[in-house]
Amino acid sequence: MALLERVTTLVRANLNDLVDKAEDPEKMIKQIILDMENQLLQVKTQVAISIADQHVLEKKRKENEDSEAQWSRRSEMAVDKGEDALARAAIERAMSYKATAESFNGQVEDQKAQVEVLRQALIRLQQKLDEAKAKSDMLIAQHRRSRAMNKANEAGRVIGDGAKAAAFDRMKDRVHHTEATAQASTELLSDDIHGKFAAMEKETEIDRRLAALKASRQ
Repeated sequence: MALLERVTTLVRANLNDLVDKAEDPEKMIKQIILDMENQLLQVKTQVAISIADQHVLEKKRKENEDSEAQWSRRSEMAVDKGEDALARAAIERAMSYKATAESFNGQVEDQKAQVEVLRQALIRLQQKLDEAKAKSDMLIAQHRRSRAMNKANEAGRVIGDGAKAAAFDRMKDRVHHTEATAQASTELLSDDIHGKFAAMEKETEIDRRLAALKASRQ
């Protein structure tokens, strides 16, 4: 079906290649995610419909199986009463219901297979959507960094090699300073947390020893 073909295309899509080749990668990744969400909703709806159809087919099969059993009992009753003609008619009815039940049985199995295919497609598409969402920020950030570096290179070529080198040195210094500041803040926060836990553990140990001492003196 066309829906599964669209889902397969989305699942097989290489996100990195699509973003790399796109003129507007941010727009591309957002569109991919939107397409996946739309297809995911359609697949979920189709799964629900297919399961409902399966239940209907199973109900029809059960009804025909019950009718077969009922007419089989009637044929036995007719035989017991010596009503051979009536028994033959009942047997014929039972055979008809049995054939119909077997026909529904094949349809039920086919429907189960279709439901499973749709469920697997739903799982794969959900996984691909999760992957796209997880990668979207990273891919967009990579694109922005690449674009920024290209602009910096272009600017460097315009103003000359010496100025270009100086500009890159200043950029590198700023980056290093920002990274060092962030790392220092992280370390201070980490030290503060460790210190609080250490103090808490110390107080807990003091309380434990004090309680033990009191217990031993009673």
